[in-house]
Amino acid sequence: MSTVLYDAPGPRARIRNRILAVVTILVVAAILGFVIFRFFVTGQFTAEKWQLFRYTAVWRAIGNATLTTLSAFIVAAVGSLVLGLLLSIGRVSSHAWLRWPVTVFTEIFRAIPVLILMMMMYYGLPPLGFDFITPYVAVVVGLILYNGSVLAEVFRSGIESLPRGQSEAGYAIGLRKTGVMSIILYPQAIRAMMPVIISQLVVVLKDTALGFIVTFQELLYLAKFYGSQVDYGAPIIPSTIIFGSIYIGLCLILAGVAKWVEVRTKRSKRLPQDPDAVDAIGAAETKAIATQAND
Repeated sequence: MSTVLYDAPGPRARIRNRILAVVTILVVAAILGFVIFRFFVTGQFTAEKWQLFRYTAVWRAIGNATLTTLSAFIVAAVGSLVLGLLLSIGRVSSHAWLRWPVTVFTEIFRAIPVLILMMMMYYGLPPLGFDFITPYVAVVVGLILYNGSVLAEVFRSGIESLPRGQSEAGYAIGLRKTGVMSIILYPQAIRAMMPVIISQLVVVLKDTALGFIVTFQELLYLAKFYGSQVDYGAPIIPSTIIFGSIYIGLCLILAGVAKWVEVRTKRSKRLPQDPDAVDAIGAAETKAIATQAND
């Protein structure tokens, strides 16, 4: 049995794949076992290393840092989507006076690392009189400018990947370009590029950790602070395990939401499964074709 993309593996290939899978699992398990063994030997699991995380005030601070991280992520994610949508409209515009400035803006902020954007916002703008730039504002604005530019290219590529007949059909029935973009092209492009959009939002969530450079008190800032407490044995590894687990949990939740959105989107595209409804649709289509033939 074969498909267009590949030939189905035969008996020998299936045995080889199973052996490779077992070997891979054993290698990964050995690496994890070695890491855990080294943690145990170096005393990373002793009570002294974990004593700091037995206090309620510490976990309250971790909870506040988590909420601060989520707040920055939500604002930056919404802002990035809105900016990316607006920039993509300019990128596909037929007017050169709009398309070229938007292209230059997109390419510039897509090329600058997000950490440099945050540092420029926090350390560069206050001396120029922008005293309202706080660490939170610097992090959020930097994330919006960078990820909005990236998402603009995602939206643009999604629109350009659609068949030309989609837009031509819209113009043929009398729609203006605004109607063609909003009713026909953008819904299909967003649905097609949804995995890429969600992946970029995960990047937004993880890039909030760069805020510790500009003293933004999010999870990584707190992890570094607790990991350097010499009075409690400098629990760097325990701090990394705890805060890394929080980041992993947040990313898994976001991935689950993305999967739910993808399933709902696919379900909305399906035709009704009721036989009566299907027969009614077929009868209506047949009647329309017959009417056009008689005309």
